[in-house]
Amino acid sequence: MPKELVRIVRDAGIIGAGGAGFPSHIKSGSEAEIVIANGAECEPLAQADQQLIVKHADKIIAGLSLLMDSTGASKGIVALKKKYKTSIESLSRATSGKENIELFLLRDFYPAGDEFVLVHEVTGRVISEGNLPLSEGVVVQNVETLYNICEAERGIPVTHRHISVLGEVRYPATFRVPIGTAFGDVIAMAGGAKVDGYAMIAGGPMMGRVTFDVSSTVNKTVGMLLVLPKDHPLIALKTRALNRNIRLIKSACTQCSYCTELCPRYLLGHNLQPHKIMRSLNYGNVVPPEVITSAAVCSGCGLCETYACVQGLSPRQVTMEIRAELAKKGYKHEPSRNKAKARQEMGHRKVPAERLLKRLGLEEYKEIAPLRETSYAVKQVKIGLRQHIGAPAVPVVKEGDIMRQGDLIAEIPYGQMGARYHASVTGMVRRVDRDAIVIDAA
Repeated sequence: MPKELVRIVRDAGIIGAGGAGFPSHIKSGSEAEIVIANGAECEPLAQADQQLIVKHADKIIAGLSLLMDSTGASKGIVALKKKYKTSIESLSRATSGKENIELFLLRDFYPAGDEFVLVHEVTGRVISEGNLPLSEGVVVQNVETLYNICEAERGIPVTHRHISVLGEVRYPATFRVPIGTAFGDVIAMAGGAKVDGYAMIAGGPMMGRVTFDVSSTVNKTVGMLLVLPKDHPLIALKTRALNRNIRLIKSACTQCSYCTELCPRYLLGHNLQPHKIMRSLNYGNVVPPEVITSAAVCSGCGLCETYACVQGLSPRQVTMEIRAELAKKGYKHEPSRNKAKARQEMGHRKVPAERLLKRLGLEEYKEIAPLRETSYAVKQVKIGLRQHIGAPAVPVVKEGDIMRQGDLIAEIPYGQMGARYHASVTGMVRRVDRDAIVIDAA
């Protein structure tokens, strides 16, 4: 089964459903001691994973068992927050009698679902700077990814995504929708928006991206769509122009270092110090080069801009811009050979999710979003070919082709890291270009 699962996962087009979209067949072919099923749901308000666990705990545990067999792991751990009472009940039934699979219950803090933080919480091990969980003998997979692995073993490729629709909508809910469904269609499923002028955050209030375009589409990694008034303070912060943010930092940053003191990567013993990166904007090369290149290890969690900074500045935006520029120039942060050690203050600097929600101004949107598995008809899907880390997929269909749901439409480029894509609806291919394939539903 180990080698067979790698092929099954690759053929099904499975990528990490809870993060950056790392192709899952690569993790399936690795060797590990422990597999952690990540059900912590990092983002405030996130519910899709909880709802999925309640309805499909058996499939998630089946996927976890398959991945354990494939990696040779002797232990499986499902990590989720203590407050998810109903999910815990479902998982307890699903794991009954499975001695090598256990539950690990987390406090309600942010970012509990970050895989570096999660590995430390669950195992006590610290992933050194520039390394991956596998360096500590651990593989981490999101619970929806494990659900998809279970489905793939039955011959079902990834064609749908569970997504919670919250905020200024009439009926907050979690839906299972075809990949490539327009945000406007998803909002309509939730009864439509309650305000005329609204913005959308795809992926969550902390790390998600803001869009005003209802034709933007659901992909394999987006588990939440948050609808907010377009003048909400969080929208203003997340859409602030980079050059304006830099001007504000130059004039208002007091070097208090709160952004560093609350940075999860810094607390794990990494050398990332956002306040020093901010200092470089004012004083140029007075900081060592390694301060700037440390931006490559930033997770983009956003605590520095939404919670730590008393001046309302955005160290995250600058750090992520530097990270992107380093990537363009081919910079690779060398994995540290030194064993990392978490700073002793880490246990006292976990930001409570409830307090973070208040700071974000999102308390009023804490509604339950129950899973509705009813099929909703969509007229068209636009399936992006760059939803994963690696090379974009190569189309294997042409305009006018008739597709059935589940048919292969794009392949991994030969010899490169990537992911496959499948038709999420039955219908006719309307358009094929380098970035996406559009299918009109029958």
